[in-house]
Amino acid sequence: MIFITAKFRVLPEYAEQWPQIAREFTEATRSEPGCLWFDWSRSLDDPAEYVLVEAFRDGDAGAAHVQSEHFRKAQRTLPQHLAETPRIVSTTVDQDDWSELGEMAVTQR
Repeated sequence: MIFITAKFRVLPEYAEQWPQIAREFTEATRSEPGCLWFDWSRSLDDPAEYVLVEAFRDGDAGAAHVQSEHFRKAQRTLPQHLAETPRIVSTTVDQDDWSELGEMAVTQR
């Protein structure tokens, strides 16, 4: 799978509205057949920073994502709300879902 983590620093005046601003893009991406997940979180250290964790089935699914109309629309509309260019880590991982963190295994309760 293609595993991506991206950090979005939003302009402070848009920080509270970012989930709504990105909602259409998020929902459209989640509906792509090759999207495994597309999840936003907010930084605990910087309330203007959102972290996106996303995964796509394979390179073809990743390519379909960046060639989609909703991706092109996001390229046109989202940057006006950002303080800087998002930072990204993208890699191919030989798995298709999350693995358990064995070092912190939780026993059955």
